[in-house]
Amino acid sequence: MFDAKLPTRRLTRIGVTAAAILGVVTAVGQVNQSEIPVNPRHPDRYVVESGDTLWDISALFLQDPWYWPEIWQVNPQVANPHLIFPGDILSLAYVDGQPVLQLERGIASSGVVERLSPRVRVEQLEQAIPTIPTELVRAFLSRAAVIEENRVDELPYIVAHPEGIVGSAGENVYVRGTSEPVGSIFDLVHLGDALVDPDTEEVLGYEGLYVGEGRISRAGDPATLALMATTREARRGDYLLQVEDSLPANYFPRAPGGDIEGRIISVISGLSLVGQYQAVVLNRGAVHGLEDGHVLRAFTAGRIVEDEVAKNRFRGELVQLPDEAAGTMLVFRVFDRMSYALVMEATSDIRVLDVVRNP
Repeated sequence: MFDAKLPTRRLTRIGVTAAAILGVVTAVGQVNQSEIPVNPRHPDRYVVESGDTLWDISALFLQDPWYWPEIWQVNPQVANPHLIFPGDILSLAYVDGQPVLQLERGIASSGVVERLSPRVRVEQLEQAIPTIPTELVRAFLSRAAVIEENRVDELPYIVAHPEGIVGSAGENVYVRGTSEPVGSIFDLVHLGDALVDPDTEEVLGYEGLYVGEGRISRAGDPATLALMATTREARRGDYLLQVEDSLPANYFPRAPGGDIEGRIISVISGLSLVGQYQAVVLNRGAVHGLEDGHVLRAFTAGRIVEDEVAKNRFRGELVQLPDEAAGTMLVFRVFDRMSYALVMEATSDIRVLDVVRNP
């Protein structure tokens, strides 16, 4: 066995409550510990570093990181046992033949136990290890990429420009549909292509093309919106979305409680191929049982090939090859009929229309 270190990444740190994860997983169905695949090259012990994520640490000990809660052993004798901090020591042991992950609080070079009890709760969460790279998730959520079809008619919109039909940073536009007070900040988006469910051919929503950001400078109907920054011209008919700057305090990686089968219908980056830490849009959401933290596996559809042997026997035959696993993703934002998911692992190319299922 060996001591391992993960590459350091700069992250916005959000706390991970291991015991809470365990409670959620237990609620949706327990897994026999003897069936949990342990990484055969797991370290005897691992010292947590700043920049680590719980997902990556889990992968050191387990073949499937989302099984972490099943083998986590909370130690009631250490301070704040539910949170994992830089300097903590994790080790894999076996109790009654079952794998168990144990936590030992880190010790500073002076030999004094490092106490991370917070002055306020926010400071503690900022020091704790996050489940996934939350800076990436925050970046996706800060620029609306999806607008639900049933929300379009409710959104405020640009009705006019004082001097024409377009506006840019430093100018004002007139908007209708909002009663928010002066000082309220909105993202401006232009409706892009429709997002169509390939299974039902229903329009689920639209791509939201980011236009810029504005602040209400005068309330009323219409209200005046001062454009603070723009990446493209703001036009009549562009929509206003309130700026979202919140994330769940924790993501609890776990398999869905029921069977999920959906498809990738869009890639937020606009690329045709999807890799690690890219966000995708799925045609499944809350009404289908998806929740933040659910883990799904992407599958590339098997090709249809001609059976050459059967052909030589005077009867041509086409064969559908089986789907192949292409990667693992974690759902981080759920709408009614759609959701965002972050690709955590990609073993092969992932594409739009690939199938996603329970892991």
